[in-house]
Amino acid sequence: MSIEDNKVVSLEYELKEKGGDQVLDSNKGQAPLDFITGKSQIIPGLERKLKELSVGEQADIEVPAAEAYGEFNPDAFDDVPKEQFAGIDLQPGLPLYGQGENGETIQVTVKEIKDDVVTIDYNHPLAGKDLVFSVNVLGVRDATDDELISGQVGGGCQDGSCGCGA
Repeated sequence: MSIEDNKVVSLEYELKEKGGDQVLDSNKGQAPLDFITGKSQIIPGLERKLKELSVGEQADIEVPAAEAYGEFNPDAFDDVPKEQFAGIDLQPGLPLYGQGENGETIQVTVKEIKDDVVTIDYNHPLAGKDLVFSVNVLGVRDATDDELISGQVGGGCQDGSCGCGA
């Protein structure tokens, strides 16, 4: 079965920075990554290249920074009052999670700690990096109606919160 929009893809992967040997992320030996194509659930450059593969195929997929986590933005820093981090043991490099303007979860990184402010880096930790995904396509199937409505593999919505009217 070919990989096109509205398919559930099961994927095994290992992620490295292009030209590097360090594994940055991997699900090898763990549960596969399951996602619905065409729903922006994975980075665009990876999804686009996966559509050229089929079940059982393995490939090394290079994804340039612009099609992964974006280019590094030197202006994506902000000084936040230190009091907003009460109870957190702040250290430079510490990842923090918060809510973006549209309610989405965003990851930021503590860049610098000063007397009364904390400098936050809003760039994704992999921004500006060209990536290589070593992938193995384990399965492809049609997404169910529930999955298409909820946007989650397996449906996931029992209470109507996804807008399905349950």
